Amino acid sequence: MSPSVFKPKNNNIIVTKEKKHKEIKKKLFEYQKFIKKNFDYVGEKFAYEARLIHYKNKKTSKGIYGTANKEQLNELKEEGIATEMIPWVDDKIN
Repeated sequence: MSPSVFKPKNNNIIVTKEKKHKEIKKKLFEYQKFIKKNFDYVGEKFAYEARLIHYKNKKTSKGIYGTANKEQLNELKEEGIATEMIPWVDDKIN
């Protein structure tokens, strides 16, 4: 079976899906490294901690990251609390 191929409009470069996948994964790892270094991990208490920061004006020198389900994220959005969801790739996967 031959690899799937993406051919850009300029027709000069052919990029395989596998190569593109590796590039995307590398970029995600870079984002994750930045987040781990510059944000505080709060785990599954993300929604609670986000509300503390928003409503109690809790002083923090860093942003936070953690896990939340879609319902929690929708509630935060309705309350005017800005959040972003990013894919998180396990760095132990090949």
